[in-house]
Order: sequence, then structure tokens, then C-alpha cells
Amino acid sequence: MKKATRWILILSSLVIVVSILWNTYVFFQKFKEEERNKMKIWAEALGEFLQDEDLDRDLGMLTLAVIKNNTSTPIIYMGENGEIRSNNLPEDKANDSIYIKNKVKQFVAENAPIEVTFRNERYGTLYYGNSDVLNNLKYYPIALILIISFFGGSVYFFYQISKVAEQNKLWAGMAKETAHQIGTPLSSLLGWTELLKSENVPPTITEEIEKDIDRLSTITERFSKIGSVPKLEKLDIISETKNTFDYIKARSSKLVNFKFEAPENTILCMVNPQLYSWTIENLIVNSIDAMKGKGDLTIEVVEDKKTVKINVIDTGKGILKSDFYKIFEPGYTTKKRGWGLGLSLVRRIIEDYHNGKVKVLNSVIDKGTTIQVSLKIEDA
Repeated sequence: MKKATRWILILSSLVIVVSILWNTYVFFQKFKEEERNKMKIWAEALGEFLQDEDLDRDLGMLTLAVIKNNTSTPIIYMGENGEIRSNNLPEDKANDSIYIKNKVKQFVAENAPIEVTFRNERYGTLYYGNSDVLNNLKYYPIALILIISFFGGSVYFFYQISKVAEQNKLWAGMAKETAHQIGTPLSSLLGWTELLKSENVPPTITEEIEKDIDRLSTITERFSKIGSVPKLEKLDIISETKNTFDYIKARSSKLVNFKFEAPENTILCMVNPQLYSWTIENLIVNSIDAMKGKGDLTIEVVEDKKTVKINVIDTGKGILKSDFYKIFEPGYTTKKRGWGLGLSLVRRIIEDYHNGKVKVLNSVIDKGTTIQVSLKIEDA
């Protein structure tokens, strides 16, 4: 139904545009024909005027009135005796032979010349161009189509904005509901963990369970923050990055060689710990997927003068240069399973919430990719 409606709107728009163009063309041709008829009358009047010895006073006044009545159409008269007259052309160009010659060529291209005769006697040739009204009329359909296109584009733009806003509300609502639903079993798991501790279960087991429960709590908090402005804190970016790195490393394949490189000093940035952790986690998981669970994964924290760069480097399949920007668009994915939301969330978290930048720094097919996150360094 939606597809049929879309095609109906497209076809209707085409019909409207074609109708406008056709009606304008017909009107243009009629106007042009009327202008030619006026020029024929003007040529007859000029021929009569040139044979002034045969004119009586009243007829001469009428002829002069016809000749003087043309105030819009540019004309050039070339007599048989070499006489040149012009009307509605710049006065300073009246004696410029090159200008007159070029104008004659232009007028011939626009309209067929008219022979100036009177009583079967030929006096010369009249060349005339399109009037300003006629010239402006040529651009009328273009201006009208541009106005219609602008109006249609504006309507479509505002429709898309409202649609995206509605979708964002839906996603935010679903995320908050998910966080709420996770909260109930999470509370139960906390109780079961305490029970296991009382049953003298080895501490290493309960410690790992508690780590996963903490992780679930973090995920719940992430989802609860979607659709709202997160609170930023001044935290050590190296420590925040390392915590997520260590968590993913402990739960990943041993075929992945993890490496973390960072300065020994503290680097403070304004971040939301839950959302920033989500960013690093997404980037690491994507890199592991790109390597198909086997390869080298390195995180570099590089301090600049005013910014800190977090480089996530893998030895995966790489990204085409034409896709450097596409990978951050919602819905873009190369996986058979997946919604293509991971990297779009990364960009939104870093750029919209943290005023940072995220980009593909470099990538080589079948050799690997480096994705860089940049954040502003805060004073201690």
C-alpha cells in the first residue's frame, strides 16, 4: 500500500511538472507569435514612413505613432542603401559595427528577419530580438519547478525529522523498558550470589559471578540512559579504557592476542563511565569479529597537547575507503546477523554526548583497521 502511494505521488508530481512545462511552452509560443505580428506591423509602418513623400499629414502621424510605440523589443533595421537604424539598444552601441553585427546574428537565431516593403518596393531588412518579458518568460518554468522542488523538499525534510524523532522515542522507550525488565532478575541474582557465599562455594566462582552481575548492572544503566542527557565526570581515561579492555580480554578467545599501550601518567577527560565503557566494548567486539576471533588486537592511548587519542587496532579483514563513513550509519552492517547499531551508537556517544570525534584512522584490506576516538583533555 505504501509503495503504491509512493508511486502515485511520484507520477502525480511528474504530471504536474510536465503540465507546467507544456502550458508555459504554449503560452511562450503564443506570446512570441503576437510579438512577431507587432514587428510585421512595425515593419510596414517603417516602410510607409521611408516613402514619406506619398504620405498625407494624418497618415504620417499614425505611422509615427506605431513606430514610436515599440519600447520593449530590440530591433536593427538595415536598409538597401546601407542605412542602419536601431531601437531599444544601448545608445553608446548604435555606431559600433562589431556590436551591431553580433546582435544581428543573435536576432537571426531568435527570430526570422522581416522584409521592410511598401507598395511592392523593398527598403531593407528588419532584425529583432526577444523582448525582456519574453526572455524572462523562458526562465519562468525553471523558477516554478525550483519553488515546487524546494517546497516538496522542505515538506519531506520535516516529515523525515518527525519520523526520526518518533523512532528515537520508540527506541528510547524500548531501551528503558529493557533496563527495567533486566532489573528484576538482576536483583534475584544478587540474592543467589549471597546464598552461594554462605554455602562455602570457592571465592573465585562467586567473584566471577559478581563481575558478571556488575556488568549486567552497567548494561542496565546504559540502556536506562538512552534518550536522556548523560552526566559527565572528570575521570582518568586510561583507567576507564583499561577496565573495559581487561573485562573483554578475560572473556574472549585465547586466539586473540590482546595488547594495551598507554602513558603511565593520569589523563583526565569528561566522560560518562557507563557510556564510554559501552563505546570501547563495541569497538573491541567489532575488531574481534573482523578478525573472526583470531589475530592481534591493540589499544593505544596517545596523549596530544589538548586531546587524547584512543586507537583500537586490529588485524582483521579491513574496510574499503568508500565505507569509512558508512560504517557509522545506523543499519550498516556486513554481518549476516546484526542490526548495524554498534558503531552508530559509538559515534552518537562520542560526538553527541562527549563532544569528541570518532573515525577510521586507516585501514588496509586483509591487513587490519585502526579506529580512533578523540576526546578533550581536562585540567587536573
